[in-house]
Amino acid sequence: MASRHRGKPSNNQLAPGLAKKALHLVRDHYGDFGPTLACEQLRDRHGIILSKETLRALMIGAGLWIPKAARPTRLHQPRERRPCVGELVQIDGSRHPWFERRAAACTLLVFVDDATGKVLQLHFAETETTTSYFEATRRYIERHGKPQAFYADRAAVFRSPSATARTRTQFQRALDELGIDLICANSPQAKGRVERLNRTLQDRLVKDMRLEGISGIEAANAWCDDFVQRFNTSFARTPSSPLDAHVPRQQNEDLELILAVRETRKLSHKLTLQHGRKLYLLEDKPELRALIGQPIDIHTDADGQVALRANGKLLVHAILELPQLARSTDVDSKTIHHTVDKRTRNRHYRADQPAGIIAQGTQAAKKMSAQRRA
Repeated sequence: MASRHRGKPSNNQLAPGLAKKALHLVRDHYGDFGPTLACEQLRDRHGIILSKETLRALMIGAGLWIPKAARPTRLHQPRERRPCVGELVQIDGSRHPWFERRAAACTLLVFVDDATGKVLQLHFAETETTTSYFEATRRYIERHGKPQAFYADRAAVFRSPSATARTRTQFQRALDELGIDLICANSPQAKGRVERLNRTLQDRLVKDMRLEGISGIEAANAWCDDFVQRFNTSFARTPSSPLDAHVPRQQNEDLELILAVRETRKLSHKLTLQHGRKLYLLEDKPELRALIGQPIDIHTDADGQVALRANGKLLVHAILELPQLARSTDVDSKTIHHTVDKRTRNRHYRADQPAGIIAQGTQAAKKMSAQRRA
């Protein structure tokens, strides 16, 4: 069967000369514009109404636009491994249903050595936060020592959105105090070793925990060392240099203090400082009065315990819970009528009283009314 439209011009064809005019304007004025933006400019500035896909096809045919499928792909050439163990450690967090349906999804923090591909640390946590990375890093340093550098992505834990020398994240500050470099990758392919390891663990580790009947974060953290040992025995490579670049931590490096969220507040002239809706009061001593106006370090550990320190010394303090701001209470005239004395409500009597006394009486009446209603 033949259509009646056979041999006839299409009803959706462009007006004669419209495509040529649009391409002429794009070539002269919008040569570096994409089809969507060029379509908007043609509509707003020249009154030429075309769909963005029609203009895209015209620009591709005229050689003014290269489709994404025809563009040359970006090559990510392999990088040579570091020669020494501990010279560069790649870290990443992987959100996955690690316990399948036995428990909710959680995050696995992975530390893998760049030279050998060894899994140096696995740590399960609820989410990928600064506190969870602090806990995983503390366990790593206690077991292996301090590496030369960590290689991570540009997550908010590692890099501040407004990254400058003065706006460091808590994780950056802790690594600077420990003498560990933090390198932030510009693409996921740059730290492909840990990305590929995450896919492997999402297959092998999940099935191993299923066979072992593990269905909780605490049980998984206690068991995963056995899995790491078996995994490294099968897949770790021999480094090109036998030197171990890990450095033992110094005696004055207290990991509990360094790997903790630290903030500073200035001590007021009343020997108080406010943090987290709490008011901290220091003892009235001469040595503490000398700290008035000086910054006080506030350390918050993983359990939420707060410690105040000045020049490395622990400060004894008391805590006051700050009350929430009270909202204003509307008091109607009937309540004031039952509260205020009749003589005070007498207009002639109030006319003889000063304005200050009248205002005090009104405030006292409102306060008493609000207390009764509460």
